[in-house]
Amino acid sequence: MDLILGSQSPRRREILHYFSIPFQQVSSDFDETQVPFEGDPAAFANKIARRKAMSLTHRFPQSVILTADTVVHRLGKLFGKPETIEEAHAMLRELSGKEHQVFTGVCVAKGSDLFIESAETRVEFHQLSEHQICTYHTHCAPFDKAGAYAIQKGGSLIVKRIEGCYYNVMGLPLETTHRLLLKVGIDLWDFLKSI
Repeated sequence: MDLILGSQSPRRREILHYFSIPFQQVSSDFDETQVPFEGDPAAFANKIARRKAMSLTHRFPQSVILTADTVVHRLGKLFGKPETIEEAHAMLRELSGKEHQVFTGVCVAKGSDLFIESAETRVEFHQLSEHQICTYHTHCAPFDKAGAYAIQKGGSLIVKRIEGCYYNVMGLPLETTHRLLLKVGIDLWDFLKSI
């Protein structure tokens, strides 16, 4: 069965490569800025993931399409991908020493069948100094990351605690993805790689 990962994200590609399942990575042409945020971060992420999948189903009508969208949320505010280094620094200042939520909407589509769920992970940051924020962004490019950070690698220095799926914060919650792929006949257990 042909699987399409409808995402440019290198982190989602890395997570799928934990398994031996063959897939093709294709960028969705859907413009995420078209979707307004109406206060519910899970619904917002689900809507974007769904629209990404729908933008690919006509191009790949026989394939299984897997798409996702990840957002960072705190106190009613979304933290998207920063456009400038100043905006990235401001995001980490605002999240420093506090808890926020990461939501990922995951969509699996095959033909006219479409399945979608979201996952939530709570993340608490250490208190960060201005020097630490600048140092982090010197070594971790923030521009393709919601909230201007990544949890993996050097991100482990800024994250104090998480509650929920680690891979959700990376951009593809595995439990949710596994459950949705089962609905179209793909079981990730059949594609386990030796460690």
